[in-house]
Amino acid sequence: MAYKRIDQYENDITIALAKNYKDSISLLGEDPEREGLLKTPERIAKAMQYITQGYSMDAKAILESAKFHETVSEMVIVKDIELYSMCEHHMLPFYGKAHVAYIPNGYITGLSKIARVVEVYSRRLQVQERLTEQIRDVINDTLNPHGVAVVIEASHLCMMMRGVSKQNSVTTTSAFCGAFKKNETRSEFLKLITNKLH
Repeated sequence: MAYKRIDQYENDITIALAKNYKDSISLLGEDPEREGLLKTPERIAKAMQYITQGYSMDAKAILESAKFHETVSEMVIVKDIELYSMCEHHMLPFYGKAHVAYIPNGYITGLSKIARVVEVYSRRLQVQERLTEQIRDVINDTLNPHGVAVVIEASHLCMMMRGVSKQNSVTTTSAFCGAFKKNETRSEFLKLITNKLH
């Protein structure tokens, strides 16, 4: 019964979003009744719900679902995690890769869960700076490691398609805490991912 209520709620959102997108298409000067555009508002509505599904996900719960006690205390790095997000300023995509590391302090998590955390926060309306810090903070709060490091490099369509129109620009953001605040540890992490950075 609960599933039916969820399905109805999602269907209601799709209908409401589709109506707004149909109005937007008309305001832009197109005919939303034209054959090629008839189903476009519904397609956009469903795509946007998928793109922003991170709002219904719990990154902390994902990490805790595969949290294991281990005595290992060497750096764990997951590199080249693909990410796709939406710039909250222009509602245009940005995409790239995240490199995430942590130093365990009694607990580790499943490697795929790190990628899932990136997915949770990137599937929202975002700015890259906040995204980087959110990933760092939830890993730090959930695993209580000796330190966390996150580097994201991404291309933003709001810079490529409009405004300054710089197609080859890449934005790099970083967030560190704990042991990664020390130059030696941070340098080791950056050296290990440096061949992946532009």
